Amino acid sequence: MAVEIAVETPLQDDVRALVAELNAALLELTPPEHCYHLTVEQMAGADTTVFIARENGLAVGCGALKRHDGVVGEVKRMYTRPSHRGQKIGAQIVERVEALARQEGLTRLVLETGDRHPAAWTVYERAGFSRCGPVLDYPDSTWSVFYEKSLA
Repeated sequence: MAVEIAVETPLQDDVRALVAELNAALLELTPPEHCYHLTVEQMAGADTTVFIARENGLAVGCGALKRHDGVVGEVKRMYTRPSHRGQKIGAQIVERVEALARQEGLTRLVLETGDRHPAAWTVYERAGFSRCGPVLDYPDSTWSVFYEKSLA
């Protein structure tokens, strides 16, 4: 069965469970003070668009575009359930985030990820992102890796 990706509200029980899994996975690798989670309520804000990947109706992955200052978009809350990794779901979500950012005229995408997430780095680098210094208001930390991509 093909995985379908669509814009959805994060305020659904199964999406809340998916985000809870994401948070738990991040906290296994990164101290809490260096995890920059958006809550599902924050994800439901007007400045953020959430993409949910589903297989047979089951939420198996997510990602979001959060807008800053009308020109910068941030890739947030990227996660694929372990049972579905290796199927390029993350890459497809990043493509959807980028397409929406371009459609809205954003000129740059940025993101913060952990220093122990090499699979995530691969997804971003294959999508054309380059490592950079700290972005937005994130502190410079050994726990963080930052990426950017020009859309101009």
